[in-house]
Amino acid sequence: MRAFLPLLTFIAFFLGSGIYYHLQGAEFAFYKLPSPVATLPAIILAFLLMKGTFDKKVNTFMEGLADHNILTMCLIYLLAGAFGSVVKAIGGVDAVIFWGMKIMPENFLLPGFFLLAALISTSIGTSMGTISALGPIALGLAETGGLEKALVFGALIGGAMFGDNLSFISDTTIAATRSQGCSMKDKFRVNFRLSLPAALLTAVILFLLFAPGHAVSVKEMEIFKALPYAVVLILALLGVNVFLVLVLGILLAGGLGLFATEGYSLLQWAQDIYAGFKDMQEIFLLSLFMGGLGQMMKVEGGIAILRGLFKKMKFQSARLEKLWAEFSIALSVSIANLAVANNTVAILITGDLAKEISKAEQVPAPRSASLLDIFSCVIQGLIPYGAQILLASQMAKLSPLALVGEVHYCYILGGMTLVSMFWRASRTKTSLNYSA
Repeated sequence: MRAFLPLLTFIAFFLGSGIYYHLQGAEFAFYKLPSPVATLPAIILAFLLMKGTFDKKVNTFMEGLADHNILTMCLIYLLAGAFGSVVKAIGGVDAVIFWGMKIMPENFLLPGFFLLAALISTSIGTSMGTISALGPIALGLAETGGLEKALVFGALIGGAMFGDNLSFISDTTIAATRSQGCSMKDKFRVNFRLSLPAALLTAVILFLLFAPGHAVSVKEMEIFKALPYAVVLILALLGVNVFLVLVLGILLAGGLGLFATEGYSLLQWAQDIYAGFKDMQEIFLLSLFMGGLGQMMKVEGGIAILRGLFKKMKFQSARLEKLWAEFSIALSVSIANLAVANNTVAILITGDLAKEISKAEQVPAPRSASLLDIFSCVIQGLIPYGAQILLASQMAKLSPLALVGEVHYCYILGGMTLVSMFWRASRTKTSLNYSA
């Protein structure tokens, strides 16, 4: 377990600081200590524990930073941040909100609001951004419609987590696909088969719970300003390289800003791009540091230890072996997310383990990436100390615990994914005979 101690140190610092500040009554307690800083004690410990010369340790750490997947992930983060920042600046988010609310029938307002949140979060790739943008509308919907605020904000959180899990520019999607070595398009297809039915079932439940009230006013905005989101989504689904997709999205959004938005200038465009870069600073640094830490753990046998913990259980049935492999991936990322209260961090921590398990047990990479992303987002959308519920509870003036039971989508998605595991295992026919 020696090689595993640095990771436990990171979790202890990250989780411990959150618990401390929570007991002090601080808002967003689990986000007070920046996650990249929480990795520093773990990295120092890894240097102390690793065998060999100091130069060897530095080279190993740098190999992790320079890993192709890590660098690719970091560049995608920067471009995704720039795209989201520019489109928001030209009014793209407001356009989606206005036209989404405008076309919704009154008796479909609550499920429609959930689906609107799902659409926006898929477009902009961030659950926090979605909750921030739609929170005031959720509050108005609850007050004017005479609905329970917990129900409305639960629908908002569920819709936000839909896109956080599925979007091509979500940091969880980027981390999951890069860590498992699969394309975003393939992961999307696997993920969508579970997410869409879960979303539709959630909409039905919300429809049954909804009682019509009064209309909710939103800021009017031209629909063409939402065009960059549509273009990025379509190109990504067509399998166009993600770098090209995001660059084209930034260029299209900037062009709309320059030619169709009053007062928008080249300088403002440049500033918005850089603002997007800065928004991704924390996850950028965290990914680099975790890459270096992960490489040091790997060299010291840490990944082998982690994999061994999940391989102690042996089965004579290939069906149970397949089920246990997928369940191990889901369980590992869920435990990590419960510990650090950050779904992207959880994926970065467990990505190598999931890849090892998926290779050994022949779990397709898109499936493995989907399981990582789904269960990290399910847990993140349900823990009362997670940023999403904390933000929503602050906007709704409700206890986080009051919202946990109303995030129907996360419960349904998690349940449907577990059912899919049993269904896939039941289709495995080959029997196995292990001697070890």
